[in-house]
Amino acid sequence: MADKVLMKGNEAFAEAAMRGGCAFYFGYPITPQSEIPEYISRELPKRGGKFLQAESELGAINMAYGAGAAGGAVFISSSSPGIALMQEGISFIASAEVPLVALNVSRGGPGIGGIQPGQADYNQVTRGGGNGDYKVPVFAPASIQEAVDILYGAAELAKYWQNPIMVFVDGIMGQMMEPVALPEQKPFSKPEDIRKERPWAITGYGEDDGSKNVVKSLRMQPDDLERHVEKLFAKYAIAEKELVSVESEGLEDADIVLVAYGTMARITKEAVQLLSARGIKAGLLRPISLWPYPYAEFEKINPEAKAVVSVELSMGQMVQDVKIGVAGKFPVGLINRTGGMIPTSLEIADRAEKIFKEGV
Repeated sequence: MADKVLMKGNEAFAEAAMRGGCAFYFGYPITPQSEIPEYISRELPKRGGKFLQAESELGAINMAYGAGAAGGAVFISSSSPGIALMQEGISFIASAEVPLVALNVSRGGPGIGGIQPGQADYNQVTRGGGNGDYKVPVFAPASIQEAVDILYGAAELAKYWQNPIMVFVDGIMGQMMEPVALPEQKPFSKPEDIRKERPWAITGYGEDDGSKNVVKSLRMQPDDLERHVEKLFAKYAIAEKELVSVESEGLEDADIVLVAYGTMARITKEAVQLLSARGIKAGLLRPISLWPYPYAEFEKINPEAKAVVSVELSMGQMVQDVKIGVAGKFPVGLINRTGGMIPTSLEIADRAEKIFKEGV
């Protein structure tokens, strides 16, 4: 196992994406992820990759679209309002089936909001903020090491599915420091290997019969567009089965189950221990993939549980997926803070105990 090094979250994310084979980065600084373009601007050119600071998030996502369509392994990052500006481009990229690794280090909102952490981009990243029918797999790590591991494999995942892959963390994780084990650097793809590795890419070379690749999202004929969207959703149906990732504990005999993701899951895990000390058996269900959502995991919950509670840094967005997973079997509650306020484990435990005793 590699020796661990102490790294700031944002710098570890950047390092993991580069080591995972992402050779191109287009971005624009925005708190709380500005260390990512700063770090990559210094480190990526040393490895033979290309860094370009765009004039805006709109410019960045369209540069990413172009480089990805040409066969480049592309990484982009931003924070909440910046990701909002990129949503149209992400829809284009998903429609054109171009691989992309995207990272949202989210802040509080709506609007410009503040620079403190938040999880109120849940609907944005899981439902798609762009137009039309498309899906983006979304992963929400709970530690810097888990984020490194996910980002390291994200380029290959995006290439396999020919689709954007979103990694969703909050500003806490971007700004804190933890020891991480960094994986080995994967080689960047050479230009002469692009046609073999990504045969759909626009490379400037025709096939033997003189034909050329076309990467597009425009389809003027309704029947052609319908066939294309149905093809995309056949792919998404497979992804829904293969990309589900979840961690849970104590569901089978729980009196109450708390559902949380990202850094909130770490705080909630301590709240579960506090509840146990009070004689309340609490289970924890942590979705790692937010789309596809691990609905099947809810079937493991003790049928005698009093409630299932979503714990979020928002006014309640994941709670809708929790209700789908519960399927009417249990009352569903919400423990939340917003605006950049972070609940303590004691606050979560107290509110959960009240729900357990008084009901939702």
